[in-house]
Amino acid sequence: MTLDEMRKVDIRTVDPATLHDRRDVRIDSRQPREKRIASYLKQIGNPYCYVDDGVVVKIGFMNTRETIDDRLEGYARSQVSKG
Repeated sequence: MTLDEMRKVDIRTVDPATLHDRRDVRIDSRQPREKRIASYLKQIGNPYCYVDDGVVVKIGFMNTRETIDDRLEGYARSQVSKG
């Protein structure tokens, strides 16, 4: 399966038994960054869709300059303003 095909997996229809559980992934922090990334990708199978504690997880990335911290801060502020 290509990365593009992995990205397009639909969590509503995917068989969870075909996905890897993130809890089973083991990374050797002594290895260089590139080897850690390669090890993660090999173990997780699909980096866009996997299982975490029995729950199917789907992640995606946007082409933006905003960081996840920026997004979380914005979300927190929006929740406070709803107060």
